[in-house]
Amino acid sequence: MHLIIYGPEGSGKGTQAKLLAEKLKVPVYTSGDLVRQAAAKDKSPLGDACRTALTEGKYVDDGNMFQLWENRLQTDEAKKGFLLDGFPRNKKQAEFLFVHVKEYGYGIDRLIYLKLSDAESIKRLSLRHRTLFAGSTVNHDDPERVAQRLKVYREKEEDMLSFFRSKYLILEIDAAGTIEKVHEDIVRALKI
Repeated sequence: MHLIIYGPEGSGKGTQAKLLAEKLKVPVYTSGDLVRQAAAKDKSPLGDACRTALTEGKYVDDGNMFQLWENRLQTDEAKKGFLLDGFPRNKKQAEFLFVHVKEYGYGIDRLIYLKLSDAESIKRLSLRHRTLFAGSTVNHDDPERVAQRLKVYREKEEDMLSFFRSKYLILEIDAAGTIEKVHEDIVRALKI
């Protein structure tokens, strides 16, 4: 299966992706990991862009995200199945994804939309204390940084959901419950 986990930060995307990946025996690909790896190791302009985005509490622009994702999507491993966490984040990225997976000989089965309020997102994320990147002492999850990222996310959310609704691929899940309840709801909805 080729699945996307989508929702605001704090909605449990990473946790649910991991649980589902274990059940389906497929890898999880995350934008966050790709961005943090590039910020920590890449000395090119792409790495600079990733470090700047992390420092300013913003998302990496589409052009750089496309560079990070293109090579990953065409691998034999990707063709067998995956869960995408953190990509696509907007309609333009979704269109890019659909064009490329089709070009590589596969498609997207479902977008799992984990619905969660901003207040609950901020509450959950305040419990984490991630730094911006390896060696940084700045808290990635302080309330102001989280609020800024949520604002950017919400600006793109409806276009993303409309895009996937038009393809009849969206699966909406209430993410406010326990980890176990949300996982059960996803498994039941996917019929796996």
